[in-house]
Amino acid sequence: MGYAALGLPLAAVHYDDPQLHTPAAYKWRLVLSYDGTRFSGWQYQPSTPTLQGTLEQALTRVTKLERKDLCLVGASRTDAGVHALGQVAHFVTPFNYKELQDMHAALNGLLPPDIRVREISPAIPEFHARFSVTGKIYRYMIYNDPVMDPFLRLYAYHNLSKLNTCVMKEAAKYFVGKHDFSAFANAQRNDRVVSPVKNIFRVDIIEQGPILHIEVEGSGFMYRQVRNMVALLLQIGKEAIPPDIVQNILATCDRKELAKVALVAPPHGLCLVQVKYNEEHLRLPEDGPAPSFGRHHSISKCKLQFY
Repeated sequence: MGYAALGLPLAAVHYDDPQLHTPAAYKWRLVLSYDGTRFSGWQYQPSTPTLQGTLEQALTRVTKLERKDLCLVGASRTDAGVHALGQVAHFVTPFNYKELQDMHAALNGLLPPDIRVREISPAIPEFHARFSVTGKIYRYMIYNDPVMDPFLRLYAYHNLSKLNTCVMKEAAKYFVGKHDFSAFANAQRNDRVVSPVKNIFRVDIIEQGPILHIEVEGSGFMYRQVRNMVALLLQIGKEAIPPDIVQNILATCDRKELAKVALVAPPHGLCLVQVKYNEEHLRLPEDGPAPSFGRHHSISKCKLQFY
């Protein structure tokens, strides 16, 4: 299948240095939203559906490149069942595009309906979806009512016990600041060797009727850190343990201490809301096309008769 069959005319791309066979690399930034329910997380796995793998399948068809050539990188390796409103990724091509709307439409046409590319833009070489990050915002949704809303069952944790949000807000303050979060991180994966010291900018607990949002913004997060923080706040909200236990568990740097009082919160209540970057790295390259935010279709003349 050629570019035209995917809505990408050959005129939309051009190659650099074709005689030398050493094309320049062009970098592209994606902003993604997805429902993580049926995916085994972000990270590519050959035997199970993942977000990275599904996106790479669409990209290989649109760009005609191999998976290894795309070098697709995500800002956050969300776990199985975790959702995203503002995941960010980047990939590279050996050619430039004159415009991005056709590629944008082709990608969303190939992707399943539970993944959507919200934005495509050219990126400067210094931009890196993971290493240019200055902060992330996660939101955990809790449905605090005896009867669960069936429309939220895939996106909110159903908590039957009445929560004391006042003590939860008091406890949340202990998380703010720079701390060693070893006690709130599950065993590290081999590809996640990171410092356990993280700076948490804010932990907001927002009440909207039976819905409780726990929004956490920080410089970065360890594996399952947010879900472990939420689990402890839930136990505090149930008044099973006092608010100041947060600082005591932080001081131990021992995951086993947290496990004595709280189990990890389930993944389906968690959503990656936004990834923040060094503004300098978000500059658009001078030789790149304009960003694409999708395109509205217009109808010049109504084809339906009036009755």
